[in-house]
Amino acid sequence: MDQHFIIDFDSTFTQVEALDELARISLKNHPDREEIYQKIEDLTNLAMEGKLSFSESLEGRIKLLEANKEDLQKLIKHLKKKVSSSFSRNKVFFKNHASEVLIVSGGFKEFITPVVSAYHIKKENIYANTFVFDEEGKIVGYDRANPLSEEGGKVKLLKILALQGDIYGIGDGHSDFQLKESGLI
Repeated sequence: MDQHFIIDFDSTFTQVEALDELARISLKNHPDREEIYQKIEDLTNLAMEGKLSFSESLEGRIKLLEANKEDLQKLIKHLKKKVSSSFSRNKVFFKNHASEVLIVSGGFKEFITPVVSAYHIKKENIYANTFVFDEEGKIVGYDRANPLSEEGGKVKLLKILALQGDIYGIGDGHSDFQLKESGLI
């Protein structure tokens, strides 16, 4: 029988919340950085606890970031050092089960793909949001048509994928609980 492993990225595959880390990079020289960091962290936590919709949290965090493509490169370098030990020590498992492992995240492909690809996770098995950039490479938004940008997005995506067999989920937040609660995993 088929089996699939649905893995969250932020604070699961990695030890950190990537957008929080991106804020620390992009706002490093901003005079109000500590206040903005706290607002971003609060929005992250409210969504993870289910007290704020994921889409409201995402919208608020993106507006506060002031990040660009150069900041993303620094973030990727940082995230590669923050992979959770339970994943980094199991590279052989990921290689042997490359077709069965899916990253399903409310995070962004632009930083997730370069980090998880070192673990043999196929690009086509990475489901995440994507940034929208302006002409200068500044992040100005995200693809709102992606179900993962919405409240209950992981549940919506798994219903669309209609995976067959045993499906296991690994995650830490409210959106991961919603998958469990839905009976899809």
